[in-house]
Amino acid sequence: MLTRSLVRDGKAYAPRTLEEFEILPDAGEACDLMKKAGYLLIVVTNQPDVGRGLVSFAIMEEMHRLLRRALPLDEILSCTDPSETPGPRRKPAPGMLLEAAAKWDIDFGASFIVGDRKSDVEAGSAVGCRGLFIDRHYRESKPSHPSATCGSLLEAACWILQK
Repeated sequence: MLTRSLVRDGKAYAPRTLEEFEILPDAGEACDLMKKAGYLLIVVTNQPDVGRGLVSFAIMEEMHRLLRRALPLDEILSCTDPSETPGPRRKPAPGMLLEAAAKWDIDFGASFIVGDRKSDVEAGSAVGCRGLFIDRHYRESKPSHPSATCGSLLEAACWILQK
């Protein structure tokens, strides 16, 4: 939820080029609020287009470098497994979350996952994390029981800070 998805026929797609890559306007404010409140900011992202050969690993890494330069992120973890051959790290599997927890000593019961896909909320639910769903009105199934549904990352950050 840090970058703008490309939406075609109601379905969200990740940018494939640096020209398509755009950090959302409220991402900086939302991340700054969370960081000032003492939260770790760890991105866990599925990037199947890399695994399919549609985006180079170098382009993905450059996008991550741009994110780290613009936002106070602690880490970015990526799974490049194509959706056709999901592994234990590809959301909704919780592998990337477990990896982050081992490195950063994360208490899932005191943590939140924020995302615009059902798989984000399901990954968090699998480890006992509260999931906030950013409803971008994609034509795909939505999570059944998010802790909250928000319209933006900034709204989600404000919701978390009120808890």
